[in-house]
Amino acid sequence: MALGLNTRRIWVRFGLWVTAAVLSTIALLTLGVFAFSEIQYRSFYRSLPPTVQQELDELNARELEDSPRAMEIYSQYWSGDLLFGEKWSLLIGLLVSLPFGLAVGFWVSRFVTQPLASMVEVAKRVEQGDFSVRALPGNSHGELAEMVDAFNRMIDALETLEAERRATAASISHELRTPLTVLQAHLHAMCDGVIATDRAELQTLLSQVRHLGRLVGDLHLLSIADAGQLSLQKQRLDLAQLLAGTLEQLQPQLQQHGLALDLDLPEPSDDGLYDVRADADRMRQIITNLVSNVIRHAAAGQWLGLRLTRELKGTGQVLVVLRISDAGPGLPDELRDDPFQRFAQAPGQRRREGSGLGLSIVKALTLSQGGSVQAGESERGGTCFTLRFPGVL
Repeated sequence: MALGLNTRRIWVRFGLWVTAAVLSTIALLTLGVFAFSEIQYRSFYRSLPPTVQQELDELNARELEDSPRAMEIYSQYWSGDLLFGEKWSLLIGLLVSLPFGLAVGFWVSRFVTQPLASMVEVAKRVEQGDFSVRALPGNSHGELAEMVDAFNRMIDALETLEAERRATAASISHELRTPLTVLQAHLHAMCDGVIATDRAELQTLLSQVRHLGRLVGDLHLLSIADAGQLSLQKQRLDLAQLLAGTLEQLQPQLQQHGLALDLDLPEPSDDGLYDVRADADRMRQIITNLVSNVIRHAAAGQWLGLRLTRELKGTGQVLVVLRISDAGPGLPDELRDDPFQRFAQAPGQRRREGSGLGLSIVKALTLSQGGSVQAGESERGGTCFTLRFPGVL
């Protein structure tokens, strides 16, 4: 590659193929002309008298094949049209080179259209709802193969989205069925006089309505976050100060469940080392959801750890890192790959409270504010959620 051309580029390969096809066709045409001319000359030579053959050989040996005497011999002994041989040689060359050119053209066309035809067939199957098929690259390389790979990755994403859509629809219907069934049964009983309409029953109905309200509110929040239309009032925040204030509000719940709070926060300062640009209310919601998740699923560990640090990326960007850890049983194996899925729940377990969307909301709010969130194992064997936000200089 002395010219520095990248042969993986499709336009380079097509250019080389077309050039090779044209040169090969010209070469075949030229060979055809020379071959027919040689055959015709040998036929003419054999028709000459021996003395004239000897004389012509002497002229050719002396490189006088274009001399007046040679022209005289050709004009005297050559029979037929002088251009007849050239015409036939050209015709024969065309007959030989034309199939070759067509074969090369069909081969190049098949090379290009084979993956495209496969993609069209797969697109038709996907249009009918079949996400199990994938396009085949065939013998394609470079950009054509990359195009097929990108197309297949798109089908993978569509298949995942369709599976999530169906699972979400099934989960929503299940989550709505329970409170609606309770409401319907209690209201029927109250109307029939089986249950007295007292304060306790009204409180039961009100709790079911509140549960429905939380579920609808969480679903609405996720929908607008997925659509990129979440309203955020971003401002410069001291994440350490915001974290301390949020934990102070959650302190009664932590004490009620016997959770010991282990804080590793920097001292308040005005240097802005732990400042981020985010929406204060949404950041409180993220922290509250994660702490509530610990209270709900890991209170048996009797420990809640929060640590705020800084990291420096290879690009020089500073990240403010928040880790929220517990000493609970950790994530079930079925949820470790994607604990942020909607209505995440270990098989065989019933949801005791909450909408099942808390961690999904954490991820959506974190991503919408330019951050990232991962789940892993904590130092005490429980779960550790790590959130990273770009620092503000």
